[in-house]
Amino acid sequence: MDWESLLSLRRHGDKIKRLRIDQDDLRLGFEVDYDRIVFSNAFRSLQDKTQVIPFSKTDFVHTRLTHSLEVSVVGRSLGRIAGRAILDKYPHLEKSLGYHPNDFGAITAAASLAHDIGNPPFGHSGEKSIGHFFNKGNGKEFRNRLSKLEYQDLCDFEGNANGFKILTESFQGIPGGLRLSAATLGAFIKYPKASLPIKPTDHVRDKKYGFFQAQKIEFDELIDELSLKNGNENLRHPLTYLVEAADDICYTIIDFEDGINLGWISEEFALEYLINLVKDDLDTKKYAKLKDKPHRLSYLRAIAINSLIQDAIKVFTENETQILEGTFSKALLEKSKYKAQVEDIIDVSIKKVYQAPEVVKKEIVGYKAITELLEAFVFAAYRDFENKPTAYDKLILSLVPEGVKFKGNTLYESLLNSTCFIASLSDGKALEIAKNISSN
Repeated sequence: MDWESLLSLRRHGDKIKRLRIDQDDLRLGFEVDYDRIVFSNAFRSLQDKTQVIPFSKTDFVHTRLTHSLEVSVVGRSLGRIAGRAILDKYPHLEKSLGYHPNDFGAITAAASLAHDIGNPPFGHSGEKSIGHFFNKGNGKEFRNRLSKLEYQDLCDFEGNANGFKILTESFQGIPGGLRLSAATLGAFIKYPKASLPIKPTDHVRDKKYGFFQAQKIEFDELIDELSLKNGNENLRHPLTYLVEAADDICYTIIDFEDGINLGWISEEFALEYLINLVKDDLDTKKYAKLKDKPHRLSYLRAIAINSLIQDAIKVFTENETQILEGTFSKALLEKSKYKAQVEDIIDVSIKKVYQAPEVVKKEIVGYKAITELLEAFVFAAYRDFENKPTAYDKLILSLVPEGVKFKGNTLYESLLNSTCFIASLSDGKALEIAKNISSN
């Protein structure tokens, strides 16, 4: 890999090569990526999608939207700091080609902003219910009508792959979807592989998959543009490590903070864990003056995030050569000097927040709602593809908004499109439609 290829400004759907030196610094292409994501319908729906706690009416509990915004802020900082180090190491990128540290920040911020854009309603419970429907439920009847790869896309439905679909899928008159830059799309893809073969390795890029078969052409074109190919192996874009670190930092600290604010984690217990993480950077005199819990938490959160940012940058810059070679196999926080403290905080969040009875009960509601929707929309899509829709199917199909891709050119595309439509719904909308369907 080389940074000149990795920083490609070519927009998805374009054939024109764009040079950094020709860019308007007041309207940089990478910053346009951020704006396009913000104004997309898919991003807007994140305001009512679960981060951890479904259907929460509490103001301070995070949704996918607030989480994504916070991850983008942390990603921007990571990118800018790393960008300065990269440009110092490869000065021709700045002197001859015109790249600046803020370019790296803009790419990482945009990719971070979009990192959850393909996630279905109700968090990971939504993904599990989709997978179960096709693998064990009524959707398994399509097993012998699809290729192994196509069927695996559905059985192991992946929000990351759906995100790539949302960002790149063309519509009539709109080639290239959101038409983001190749660099931003590359940084977005955490897992540069298809759903098959399933090959669990020690490398973080093999943990899941990153594109559906419906977007294989777009994926291959992107890999070629960014020179992310090594023989038969697809490599990870280096800035993806920063996007991943931004997400890891935010969910570690913020989910923990949500648990404290909800009263599920006692403040005294929680502060001990946070102070453990930030003790090297804590201004004890300043902290002693903070009398209110929200102010104490905000202060510790800020120090914790900054400490993890600085350490992630250290790991990234020390291993930049291996990252470019594709041989660095761990997430940055896995190599952090704070790894033990981070794991302690996550363990508490799992027990006190993720497995809290209130969360589990609402996940069950979400699981059932997704299953109801799949039963209705997937089979309506199937019979519509076969040109045999029932009167009920037509009513179900009338609920699909204008401009949504639904009926495909193949059975696989029709099944995938109907599933992705359900994945696009907010928690509230999914629950509303499911209730209306089940009451008929």
